Amino acid sequence: MERQRGQTGVSTSGHHEVLAYWSSLRVDGRLPARAQIDPRRLKTLLPTVSLIDVVRGEGGRVDYRQRLAGTGLFNVYGCEITGRRLSDVYTEADAAYWREQLDSVVASGRPAVGCQTITTRSVGACALLWMRLPLAKDGRNVDMILGYDSPVGGRIRASETGIRAA
Repeated sequence: MERQRGQTGVSTSGHHEVLAYWSSLRVDGRLPARAQIDPRRLKTLLPTVSLIDVVRGEGGRVDYRQRLAGTGLFNVYGCEITGRRLSDVYTEADAAYWREQLDSVVASGRPAVGCQTITTRSVGACALLWMRLPLAKDGRNVDMILGYDSPVGGRIRASETGIRAA
């Protein structure tokens, strides 16, 4: 348990650092653009940083594609997720969860944070403390999302998830 507390403390510190940097890029309430992000400012956190494209389709349909996924995310997902869409990475239920979260960031233009046990197609279950921050070329319309993730407590076997009977 102590190990997990330590990881969570480090995770929240990283989350605070990414949020503070993102906030520093906002001017007059406008959202920062991808072009403003300087990876050198997040150097120690880059392994679990991601950029997610907001892909707008016909009829206003929105989808999401991993433009970039830090090298540390390979350990979480068990494969390279750069270039993949939600349905290529997650189970149907987890893809729906992430779609809801990302849709909220796009619609509101506000950051989102949460903790989720995700189940990937290649690795199984993992607890993830996550944050998603909107980016916009024009300062208003979200066209990309900056992500920062921290795995907490390591991988979880499928038999260890969900509610157990007493």
